[in-house]
Amino acid sequence: MGNQLTLAVAGSRKTQGIVEHCASTPIDRRVLVLTYTQANQAELRNRLNQYAGDHHNVEVMGWFTFLLCHFARPFLPFKFPRQRVLGFNFEGRPYMKAGGRNRFLDSSGAVYACELGRLAHELVANSNGSLLRRLECIYDEILIDEVQDLSSHDWEIFDVLLRSSIDIRMVGDIRQSVLATNPRSKKNTKYSYASAIDWFREREAEGLLEIKDSVITWRCHPHIAAFSDTIFDPSWKFPATQSKNEVVTDHDGVHLVASKHVNEYVGLYQPQCLRHSVTSGKNFDLDFMNFKVSKGMTYERVLIVPTAPITKFITSGTHLEATPASSFYVAVTRAKQSVAIVLDDAGASALPFWRPQQTQA
Repeated sequence: MGNQLTLAVAGSRKTQGIVEHCASTPIDRRVLVLTYTQANQAELRNRLNQYAGDHHNVEVMGWFTFLLCHFARPFLPFKFPRQRVLGFNFEGRPYMKAGGRNRFLDSSGAVYACELGRLAHELVANSNGSLLRRLECIYDEILIDEVQDLSSHDWEIFDVLLRSSIDIRMVGDIRQSVLATNPRSKKNTKYSYASAIDWFREREAEGLLEIKDSVITWRCHPHIAAFSDTIFDPSWKFPATQSKNEVVTDHDGVHLVASKHVNEYVGLYQPQCLRHSVTSGKNFDLDFMNFKVSKGMTYERVLIVPTAPITKFITSGTHLEATPASSFYVAVTRAKQSVAIVLDDAGASALPFWRPQQTQA
């Protein structure tokens, strides 16, 4: 089968594609499905139980659990003799100059989440090939959902996996790179967030994997899909999104809404209100959700309070930096039918203003 990466746009049914792939595999094929967030793990388990319940060799696991179960716990003695992993410390961090065991484990023997990727990678070498051979005996195929969330030493581990006998199949959307397994690490920062596309393209050039694009969105209205394609600078070379949303309502597409009309707009259309952080939208008494929190969700309509860079992008066409672009892309693509952006001055933008019916004459 070989190693594959599918770069799928928002609303392309990425998770369902993984489920259907698992259901179509031979029933005795040993498959591991990995993803970062607990919500995604629960969703995958539920869908696999529904569509592939008879495939008992398909296992769902979180990324940190994978590193604990197959790297740290069984192979820690290869690096630190007579030591054991006795827990998982998600929030803590070692002292800046800590070395040896104290770099990776706290005083109670729990491994630091922020150092788990580095420890796992070093154990690959310390085990003299035993770790990788064990994995190859357990799994025929590993699937990784939301692969853009990985970071730091995770890329070193992926280099190892891509060179193994296990088929690696990855799915993600680089444009939705708003989370990271280890956001504060300085390791492989040139591949952080949306820049992960460079890592994948380099591995494709080496012949280690094949990159495929899945450009069809079943969620976003065609006008929303087209607008979402403009968020990243063309130099990123993302393919155009194709919308299969053929629903027509009395209010579709992307609009601007003046501040004085926001309350009336919300009362009429009941959109999910989105903002970058708690410091945004303080002038409005609305039930906001932050951009990052909304990742993975779908709403009929959204209303967005823009940041200063987003405002500049809309009014002058100045493209956003990668991380702010990803956040804005996530917010825009939550919507099925309409996106409203709060703005009083459109500048050079061709987006139409929504106005209350009595003022539209």
